[in-house]
Amino acid sequence: MAVSRRQVLLLGAAGAVGAGAMALPLKSVEAKSASRLRDADMPRPYRTSLVQAPVLQPDGEPTIDPEDGKPVQRYTVTQRVGTANILPRLATPVLGYNGIFPGPTISVDQGTKVVLRVRNQLPAAHPQYGHVLGTSTHLHGAASLPQYDGYANDVSNPGFYKDYHYENSQNARTIWYHDHAVHHTSLNAYSGLLAQYHLHDPLERELLPQGEFDVALTVSDAMFARDGSLGYDDNDHSGLWGDVILVNGRPWPVMKVKKRIYRFRILNACISRSFRPRLSTGDPVTVVATDGGLMPKAQQVASWRHAGAERYEILIDFRKYRTGQRIELRNLSNRNNVDYDYTNRIMAFDVVDDGFDKTDPTWNTLPTVLDPENEVMALKRSQSTRKRRMRLKHDDVTNIWTLDESTWADIIASGFQQVFADVDLGAVEIWEFENKSGGWFHPLHIHLVDFQILSRNGRAPFAYELGPKDVVYVGEGEKVEVLMRFGPHRGRYMIHCHNLPHEDHDMMTQFRVGKKAFEPDENDPIEAARPVWDE
Repeated sequence: MAVSRRQVLLLGAAGAVGAGAMALPLKSVEAKSASRLRDADMPRPYRTSLVQAPVLQPDGEPTIDPEDGKPVQRYTVTQRVGTANILPRLATPVLGYNGIFPGPTISVDQGTKVVLRVRNQLPAAHPQYGHVLGTSTHLHGAASLPQYDGYANDVSNPGFYKDYHYENSQNARTIWYHDHAVHHTSLNAYSGLLAQYHLHDPLERELLPQGEFDVALTVSDAMFARDGSLGYDDNDHSGLWGDVILVNGRPWPVMKVKKRIYRFRILNACISRSFRPRLSTGDPVTVVATDGGLMPKAQQVASWRHAGAERYEILIDFRKYRTGQRIELRNLSNRNNVDYDYTNRIMAFDVVDDGFDKTDPTWNTLPTVLDPENEVMALKRSQSTRKRRMRLKHDDVTNIWTLDESTWADIIASGFQQVFADVDLGAVEIWEFENKSGGWFHPLHIHLVDFQILSRNGRAPFAYELGPKDVVYVGEGEKVEVLMRFGPHRGRYMIHCHNLPHEDHDMMTQFRVGKKAFEPDENDPIEAARPVWDE
């Protein structure tokens, strides 16, 4: 397939980057590289150490909510320009929470409410593209009220802040917060506005490794201009595939591991790329949690398909490996990615003989039964009162992505009242997604709810999908059924593709729970909690 040079640059770098850019559907595309770095500036696999994002510290001691007696903890993050040390010799400008990439991890216990103040101290306009750097923060995987859900048009402009209220009443899970500003989500997230958020509960703490053996891995990809700035090319809105794989902001890092079982919270934070991870030894990993938390039963798999925004928690058993052995986490890739020289690798683990506390039972325990009473996974097809069908499409004339012929522009034109579905609070429904876009995969995200994947092309879902989800990988030509109960809140929530250039152009719609069109809404996602000028 022909290779073009249509790259544009992020954060003001000069000149063209150059990559495999294509306006046609992607089948199996490989190229040498995308970045325009000098050879000495190009990172290589396994030459840097894994680092963890800092844990965000609270603003003070918790208070008590007088209405329900639950603790309330306050945090603050500031969106601002920062500098990331990704490349061997060059600095990379980023937009980050507290100016770092990825942003600080928030870690809280179930039942502790959080008020997160997000301060937008970004430049007034994007340094390269000129659009206003308004932001909307989405806590992806949380059942938030509409006004705190990061609705695309609920934008905080530079100089403003917004307080987001999170109940944290759900079961333990790995979720994440990222920018969701209308039409600019892909650029803002790619620039660095993303971070993990960990919700703990007693069952998860009992069954799975904690502390240093509970490791967050935020995996993303990037391409670079000659001066070290991020390059950006969404290939005529079809997607961006970088040639450098980053884990926690480091290129192909190495982690020293002890001879015990580790838990890894793997978030695919790429704006387009999907992965198919596997260990270089061929040994299986144990999948223990999906987007919505613990699975009913652990599943051992040799590899798994991992799209943007999906989270999988896995256990890797390092007890059987010899001291000094290196185990690589490799990437087999999937159909409709663009792959380069080193995108077949993610990171590596070097086994050391250091000691650790063996009174912790998780050091040598691979649990089998996890959360057999999970409410989402206990739902039955027979409980559904309605089945709805959605077709995921691409208009080759306008180059616009649609969900059942609908775009976000249609939503805006309707005064934000047009919906894909009006559902009753507490209703159980089956939604079927069929990929009719002709050559792409779509990670489809439904806000507010966790769902169960019922079937994929009429067959059972993959073993690693047998847990509560909020993103479903809909591959080329695939038809997927999901089952869910709607709640706990009323209001309007979004559905969109998490290949973020698709979302921005214009693959996003919404549904409404327990409300009617134009009915007064105390939880209006735009008007109920407006941003405040940051004096």
